[in-house]
Amino acid sequence: MYLFFTPSFKKLSILIVKKMGVNLSRILSPKKINFRFLSNKIIVFDGYNMLYQFLALIRTPSGELLRDSSLRVTSHINGLVFRLTKLLEFNIRPIIVFDGKPPEEKAETLMRRVKQRKKAFKEWRKALSSGDYGKAWSKAVQTSSLTKEMVKETKTLLDYMGIPWIQAPSEGEAQAAYMVSQGDAWAVGSRDYDSLLFGGLRLVRYITLTGKKFRRKEGKWYRLKPELFDLNEILSSLSLSREQLIELGILVGTDYNEGVKGIGPAKALKLIKTYGSLEELIRRGKVKIGFDYEKIKEIYVNPDVTKNYKVTWGKPRYEKIAEFLCDERNFNPGRVKKVIDRLKKFNSRRHFKLIDKWLNHR
Repeated sequence: MYLFFTPSFKKLSILIVKKMGVNLSRILSPKKINFRFLSNKIIVFDGYNMLYQFLALIRTPSGELLRDSSLRVTSHINGLVFRLTKLLEFNIRPIIVFDGKPPEEKAETLMRRVKQRKKAFKEWRKALSSGDYGKAWSKAVQTSSLTKEMVKETKTLLDYMGIPWIQAPSEGEAQAAYMVSQGDAWAVGSRDYDSLLFGGLRLVRYITLTGKKFRRKEGKWYRLKPELFDLNEILSSLSLSREQLIELGILVGTDYNEGVKGIGPAKALKLIKTYGSLEELIRRGKVKIGFDYEKIKEIYVNPDVTKNYKVTWGKPRYEKIAEFLCDERNFNPGRVKKVIDRLKKFNSRRHFKLIDKWLNHR
């Protein structure tokens, strides 16, 4: 694979802005699990969430993206094929869901993140010119931009691999949560907590192969293990209803609103448990809300999802995979052979029987 310097931010095609999600980490206690625990389970992944991880972290030491001989970015493809086929080795069966049109309430947040990314890009270039590669890399991970072309080619590659993908009408995490609630998948795979607010019964975070995460503020890596969150257990342990959990998230801040100043997850939890609802908090003058929180609440309570989807695993088209990765995108043939070997092993009759048994008896 060829490596090239990243071109100017202004020359990139139409961008798809990264999602951040509501931060509930300080009040939720996950169950640490391993890959073996997830064996024979169907996990529906937030596609944009996954691709952004690859674009952020699969870079050269100076922060440059991986590219082919035509200067097309390949970091996202690299991460996708190797992570998904590695998951298949653990008998974990993935479904990928892609975002559709975001709710109108998200517009301001998206514009703010575009500005933040442009700022990070300038800081990255400045650090590179001064030879500070450590700082350059930490800034580079904040500049990740997913284009429509990248999403299109990702879907094409998934088709070649025989891995199903679903196009959501709006938020991918909402669609993923719905699919879990319908029994078409066991859990949502994402680093964000939003699927819990959308009603996803289970969330698994950090399904990563390296077991590491880069902490930007510290400029360091730390080890990770997969985490399982069970919605019913969370609501029981916090003594909250799902509606109250949503209102707690609104106080902290979501993709659709900024949080109330001075209120973090712990304080929001205390307020909701003490007064029962966001409406009561406002009525008593405990918080001031400068937006229509009911509209935001409705996004989570009744999300825009499609029921017209079909989850079907196809037979991999090995020649197409090799042609796409090696001939078109300059991947190393030896590495591509590993991908194909993993697919062949997983797509044995035994694995199909395992997953069919799960679907028929869920």
